[in-house]
Amino acid sequence: MKILMIINGAAYGQDATYNALRLAKTLAQRDNASLQIFLMGDGVTAAMAGQKTPDGYYKLDRMLTDTARHGAQIGCCSTCMDARGITDELLIPEARRSTMNELADWTIEADKVLVF
Repeated sequence: MKILMIINGAAYGQDATYNALRLAKTLAQRDNASLQIFLMGDGVTAAMAGQKTPDGYYKLDRMLTDTARHGAQIGCCSTCMDARGITDELLIPEARRSTMNELADWTIEADKVLVF
């Protein structure tokens, strides 16, 4: 089953983004699921590398990296990145700049679309 997850929320301050990535990691580990994650709006901040958080606090960049290691594809809205001054070099290696055209393709191909 092809699953597309669209995440709009900021990296920190909203439990929805954290919970979306918890679900993403779990889905990516399933043999019968193929996962694509598209980060939009403030969601693109979750893919920024080297996040510094207090000890014991979750790190979304690491969660995305782990999810990608299980086969998930991660796209970041290029317009959203530009609006926030985020360059390609600031992203984790597993995430890449993407477009609305790719999101449209992923949406058409998906069996399920989850939006956070």
